Amino acid sequence: MIYFLPLLAVFLGYLIALFIKPGSSIGFKLLLAFSGAYLLSVTVFELLPEVYETGDNKVGIFIMIGLLLQIILEFGSKGVEHGHIHHEGNKGAFPFALLISLCIHAFLEGFPLNTSEHLLHGVVIHKIPVAAILSTFLLQSGISKAKVFLFLGLFALMTPLGSWIQLNNGSITQYSAYIHAIVIGIFLHVSTTILFEASKNHKFNASKLAVIIFGILLAYFL
Repeated sequence: MIYFLPLLAVFLGYLIALFIKPGSSIGFKLLLAFSGAYLLSVTVFELLPEVYETGDNKVGIFIMIGLLLQIILEFGSKGVEHGHIHHEGNKGAFPFALLISLCIHAFLEGFPLNTSEHLLHGVVIHKIPVAAILSTFLLQSGISKAKVFLFLGLFALMTPLGSWIQLNNGSITQYSAYIHAIVIGIFLHVSTTILFEASKNHKFNASKLAVIIFGILLAYFL
């Protein structure tokens, strides 16, 4: 399932992009807020304690490295990871910087997925709105549909590739805590940014607050 569900999430995001306008849909914004709350909660409840249980005091450094890495990646991705995109490029030009940034992000997030089914679900729920925003941008960018499918295909494969390498490369095991710490930093940045951007002027309306609370409680009780 750790290989199939991330692929399915990108496909569902593409379908959403075809039939609705993710940027203006209230339901889509609620899904995004829920995904941010759930991903943050699973990271704090499960992944964070796991890396600190190793007793290695260096993991905190790697968490901060992950957070800074995500900030750097967003120079190329323009914010797709937290549900919107600020990309100004040449119409019809293939967005290589966007592809590289998103593939690095997706590749790294695949590494810890075998540690928790809940984390897998959190990544999948998060990836659906991200894929929808990305698909909308690509379809409107003027590049050919073949290139759109190539982009989405590469993006979809990166998370399963990260999971496969984690499970099948024994030499990486000794560095798992550090890699997972980097991913924690990435998740902390992405999920908190989603929550702070959930509404204009950083104010939550009742429906967004409700789905955020639901996401936190669901992650806790599961």
